Amino acid sequence: MIQLKASRCVRSLSKESECNRCELICPTEAIVVGSNPLPSINFSACVGCGACDAVCPNEALSLDDFSATEFFFSFMEDSENLISCRKNVPCIAALNVENIISMALLKKEMVFDMGHCDECAIAHKCRPEIEKNHEEASYVLEAMQSGVVIKLEDVKYEKESSGEENSANRREFFSKVNLAGAIKAKQQFEKEIQKATDELVEHTLQKSDIALLKQKRITDRRKLFFTALKRVEKPEVYHIIEADELTFTSSKEINSETCTACQMCYRVCPSGALSSDIKNSKIEFDPFLCIKCHICHDVCVPEAITLSSTYRVKEFFEPEVHSLIKFNVRRCDECNVIFSTNSDERLCYRCKAEEEEARALWGI
Repeated sequence: MIQLKASRCVRSLSKESECNRCELICPTEAIVVGSNPLPSINFSACVGCGACDAVCPNEALSLDDFSATEFFFSFMEDSENLISCRKNVPCIAALNVENIISMALLKKEMVFDMGHCDECAIAHKCRPEIEKNHEEASYVLEAMQSGVVIKLEDVKYEKESSGEENSANRREFFSKVNLAGAIKAKQQFEKEIQKATDELVEHTLQKSDIALLKQKRITDRRKLFFTALKRVEKPEVYHIIEADELTFTSSKEINSETCTACQMCYRVCPSGALSSDIKNSKIEFDPFLCIKCHICHDVCVPEAITLSSTYRVKEFFEPEVHSLIKFNVRRCDECNVIFSTNSDERLCYRCKAEEEEARALWGI
């Protein structure tokens, strides 16, 4: 069963967010992004493929019975290098590009079992996503000069039958409720009810979620990626790759002529890739922390922040914080509050807005 952590969804950071990746990838249309800021989920329609979790830039979605992070460690311990929906993942689409690159760097060779896709009911969405992730991961690995190979093969893996039937089903669940497992049973009961309800369930921000919104968080998949990079040799030459080929990170630029120093971009950035100092006198950017959620672009009214056309592989191995723009820090002539600006303006934004409103009322 899929779960949504509201505080991690980038749509909760601003109503301007246009992110709907989970809706686009869902093969059963169980996720809908509508008028409600947060995605709505039809748990009855969800098949638990995990593709939405993989495309979510800030790991807001997760499956009850599968974690890409836990799979990373178990796969590293496995002597085999096969990844199959009949062996160890709900669907290969449940693995993000970062997960794939991280595992490939340490395994040196991986095989994606595509043999069951032809008769799979969700292949129309998931198979193209797997192939796209394979292409992107291979492109990045080649740019790293890693020599790692990821293969797509029709293995058609099948588990050997143990001869024992799994007796756990929904009907027997109700007969197994006892006092010792009352709390766990209650939670499971509520999940079963949600699964049986064929309607969209809306999600809202709770007080506990609001308190977490301002926290900057590095995703687990980025931590694993960093860990994997530390365990491999650096390439002899750092290549520059096309930014359009990367879905999980980016480089950015800011137009100093159009930027208004409104502070919105780095305030809403969920990972801390965009940041400033205590005086708000500059904007700095760490490409290695960027999760390419696009929220900074969505909230930038003058569209001053843009994506660079290229990305340096050096940022993976030797992360560097870049200064995108610097501001003048002044005291407002009207209210004496310190503010940052990219112009010769002597009034802070609040006083300037009040003055413009007053002029409009006075007709001058």
